[in-house]
Amino acid sequence: MSYDKVKQAKERKIGLKQTLKAIELNEAAEVIVARDADPKLIQKVLQQCEAKQILVSYVDSMNKLGRICGIEVGAATVALRKE
Repeated sequence: MSYDKVKQAKERKIGLKQTLKAIELNEAAEVIVARDADPKLIQKVLQQCEAKQILVSYVDSMNKLGRICGIEVGAATVALRKE
């Protein structure tokens, strides 16, 4: 499950802005997207992933994704960095 990938990742970028930055800098190996995130907010991330052929995986909950990343708020996206 993608939550496990996030938990085990050595380096990750949390949130929309950090995810977009990681994609633009070619640092993202995979992007995890919460299904309950606002589609308008994640649209650009999904477009960038498609353009750069970055794997996108989905999880159910922003809140759970945020907790797994160690933050108190939900996270719409998380980029897993290339190793």
